[in-house]
Amino acid sequence: MPAALLIPAGLGLLFLVLPLAGLLIRAPWTTLPQRLAEPGVLTALRLSLVTATLATALCLVLGVPLAWLLARVEFRGRRLVRALVTVPLVLPPVVGGVALLLVFGRRGLVGEWLDSAFGVTLPFTTAGVVLAEAFVAMPFLVIAVEGALRGADTRYEEAAATLGAGRWTTFTHVTLPLVAPGVAAGAVLCWARALGEFGATITFAGNFPGRTQTMPLAVYLALETDLQAAIVLSLILLAVSVTILAALRDKWITSP
Repeated sequence: MPAALLIPAGLGLLFLVLPLAGLLIRAPWTTLPQRLAEPGVLTALRLSLVTATLATALCLVLGVPLAWLLARVEFRGRRLVRALVTVPLVLPPVVGGVALLLVFGRRGLVGEWLDSAFGVTLPFTTAGVVLAEAFVAMPFLVIAVEGALRGADTRYEEAAATLGAGRWTTFTHVTLPLVAPGVAAGAVLCWARALGEFGATITFAGNFPGRTQTMPLAVYLALETDLQAAIVLSLILLAVSVTILAALRDKWITSP
């Protein structure tokens, strides 16, 4: 490899690895168990796990049919729909939070109706956290499932149809098992993205301990008062990220 490429490649690797190494070096390993057992840490961790799981479930219910629509149905404007689905990937999360407020806030397009008809208020609630996380995480699921559907062999579905299976039966008994690895990978990525969501959550749901303060928000708050606590919380999120990469190594990382 020419030195003209090797040197910047090495610098790029250091640029990515050194911050993680700094986090590990500065971690309070001697007091780590006690800090992990602190009520604030456990509360934020529990809330993060619950809301990320609920957001992933919501994304599965809505995202898998959407991915099937994009992969298998020809209709006018499909490219536009696909572009709209991927907008949250590039949209600044804070902007996503503002957009959610304009739609689901108490004076929003849908939120005003929810409040007057059912007395349901979403902003600054745990449900608002789930909604914000689902908004930013669903594209990861849709893209993964759509790719799996496009790569699946449709002959099995055609065979099921010739044997008299209806569309719903074919979808649940043939299509979903065929793309199950893609759905699982998309769900894991979706869950990881929801767990690390910050901008849309703090904008739409606020930062209330025990109700809307997830792990990333707890890190942000701890940075102002207790650096060691922020490092501990960051280590937890780093461990989750490494676990996700390890679980998906066969799908996303190829060996030489």
